[in-house]
Amino acid sequence: MFNQMTIMFKKNIFFRCSELVRCLTRLPLVVKNCFILTIFLSASSTAVSDINSNEPIKPIPLTMKLDQGKVELGNRLFHDKRLSHDDSISCASCHSLRQGGVDRTQFSSGIKNQLGGINSPTVYNSVFNFRQFWDGRAADLAEQAAGPVHNPVEMGSNWSEVINKLSKDSRYMKAFGALYKDGLKAANIQDAIAVFEASLITPNSKFDRYLRGQKNVLSKDEAKGYKLFKSYGCVSCHQGVNVGGNMYQKFGVLNEYFKKRGNIKKDDYGLYNVTGDELDKHVFKVPSLRMVALTPPYFHDGSVKTLEGAVDIMFEHQLGRSASADEKQLIVKFLHTLAGDVSAIKEIQ
Repeated sequence: MFNQMTIMFKKNIFFRCSELVRCLTRLPLVVKNCFILTIFLSASSTAVSDINSNEPIKPIPLTMKLDQGKVELGNRLFHDKRLSHDDSISCASCHSLRQGGVDRTQFSSGIKNQLGGINSPTVYNSVFNFRQFWDGRAADLAEQAAGPVHNPVEMGSNWSEVINKLSKDSRYMKAFGALYKDGLKAANIQDAIAVFEASLITPNSKFDRYLRGQKNVLSKDEAKGYKLFKSYGCVSCHQGVNVGGNMYQKFGVLNEYFKKRGNIKKDDYGLYNVTGDELDKHVFKVPSLRMVALTPPYFHDGSVKTLEGAVDIMFEHQLGRSASADEKQLIVKFLHTLAGDVSAIKEIQ
């Protein structure tokens, strides 16, 4: 199963003592698992010695060792609208592989044109997240795959209904029979989708090439932006392979975001909806910044349309610091270097 596959990733805590102290003083209400700074490293042809180990951000593996049969099956399932009750939407409807792994809307539409209440995160590089969903309620991609299928606002279906549809398709019956001893089962559908999603990595970005030794690949402005990203403390939460996705954090840790925004809804409570712990109110999984230049609008509420606006929000509410417009623009230029190559990904229509 997919859970066993993830064991190949290794944990690497990179914070030096001084950085950890800075993080602790800035993040007083970070809750359980906050400092699980998991860096996911898979079997890659690139030697560790080629990578600057002092950097808080690590390159995405160039390849992933996955069962290609399951990747192909999961790809087909990911794009199959029969997973929804009325055969109107697929996973790809909200997570378009042509648009950075999102649909670029504030809230996605489900069956019967129902609007969800939270922004769809990118599916790209989601294998490197330590939990899935904004509130972290799913432990892995396999568990996550079941969520939208059963959500009445999203796909509004169930595994019994889905299996009944798919069992009438001889291609599926043949593929499941070949790949799984017990054939077409709910757990195997989840596993196949999870393996496909694990293949959706974006290696060899401009910044990753820099990390692997091509020191002149970044422009002067991009390099300055990275230095500012580190010196201002953005790396306290955005680091590792996914430049985020490996810890929880309160949204508005230094200046209350929701008090200023107002109109608080259930989805704004984040991890609290999972744990019921008051300390977890407004706490979310830190999002990955890997595809951030391609995935507006931003934040769980999809309230910010531009990357520049998102950087402004981060300085005000997460860092509690001021920066010049020029410095913020340099950080934005750095963020544009994080998106990698998706040319090897085959999308089934």
